[in-house]
Amino acid sequence: MKKRLMDLAVIGGGPAGLAAAIEAKKQGIDKVIIIERDNCLGGILQQCIHDGFGLHRFGKRLSGSEYADNCIVEAENEKIEVAYETIVLEITAEKVIYAMSSDEGIVEYHCKTIILAMGCRERTRSQAFIWGTRPSGVLTAGTVQRYINIEGYLPGKKAVILGSGNIGLIMARRMPLEGMSVEGVYELMKSPGGLTRNISQCLVDYDIPLHLSTTVVRIHGQQKIEGVTVAEVDAKRNPIKGTERYIECDLLVLAVGLIPENELTRQLHIEIDSKTNGPRVDENFMTSMNGVFACGNVVTVFDLVDYVSQSGEIAARGAAGYIQGSLKLKEEYTDITPGENVSFVVPQRIRAGNLDSGLPLYFRVKSRDENVVVTAIAGDCVCYRKKHRIVLPPEMLVEELESSSICENAGKNGIIINVTGSVV
Repeated sequence: MKKRLMDLAVIGGGPAGLAAAIEAKKQGIDKVIIIERDNCLGGILQQCIHDGFGLHRFGKRLSGSEYADNCIVEAENEKIEVAYETIVLEITAEKVIYAMSSDEGIVEYHCKTIILAMGCRERTRSQAFIWGTRPSGVLTAGTVQRYINIEGYLPGKKAVILGSGNIGLIMARRMPLEGMSVEGVYELMKSPGGLTRNISQCLVDYDIPLHLSTTVVRIHGQQKIEGVTVAEVDAKRNPIKGTERYIECDLLVLAVGLIPENELTRQLHIEIDSKTNGPRVDENFMTSMNGVFACGNVVTVFDLVDYVSQSGEIAARGAAGYIQGSLKLKEEYTDITPGENVSFVVPQRIRAGNLDSGLPLYFRVKSRDENVVVTAIAGDCVCYRKKHRIVLPPEMLVEELESSSICENAGKNGIIINVTGSVV
């Protein structure tokens, strides 16, 4: 068994892992390695050939593969080591990583610090609880995207899309360009799950209908899918009898949500936030285990890759501080909790003494609202206030609190983030 001594191991070579490794090098960490299970870097971005990436980070519209390439080139310039086709089997509390490499067999990485950047995965048919047989032709949106954009294979001729997640919306636009027809997009909830711009550009512009409060209740077919039955649902999301409708199709595309990939995180007994399904992190994106950091979609599912990269850089600066001994690890944490109309907040807690500049907060609202104000309340003090014309659950809000205000007002009662109606 080969043994390697590393300062930092980044698990995952997607946009979060790349950003973390690059920033770590810039922070003076010498021995940095990215452990990647695929044979190339970039993660899911490599199959995203549509544009709209990088507006915040690079100031221009890039395709996903172009965004990834920019990051890969920067990683190469920093001479960051990459272990390709390497799967992490186990991480111990002593920060020893056991991994299986296609070239070297079992490898031990003894690390001073670790950054978890494994990304997320799609919910499957079994997690959507759809009745019926198990024929071929029932695929997740990401799988369809890979078949068409990477493999050059058309998985069907007539598709039904269940769920209005962003990948599903993007594939609703992509399939007609390849000669496939899309009968419609069916969403269980009463509001869309994807970004407003994707609803407009991918459905409205291509005359693809969106059916809200409607779901697929049965799949038909034996060897190959022949069709599906859809039905409207009531306020409790139960199918309404008499609203069933059969649709002939040879492809059912599932875009029913993403889940942070946290098997390794749970293996370490790191605290998981039930609202995000990712680890609870602090101002440096350090988890409940000292010296183990997390970033990107493994923490929570972001809607923009720019935020994914930003979280990687924050985690890398935290990892550098941990190695250099500059983090105040004995200071008591102050909790940051979601308040009115807020479903979750990342980070979930902070040590104010570690804040050199502003504190970015990432959160989503529970329901759509207009003319609202975002407030951060610490004790009896409103330490942050900003108005928004409209807020939507699919669109993540990112607000930066001033560190001086937090340090002055954060106490044992913590900080509460609210999104409430404002006076117009």
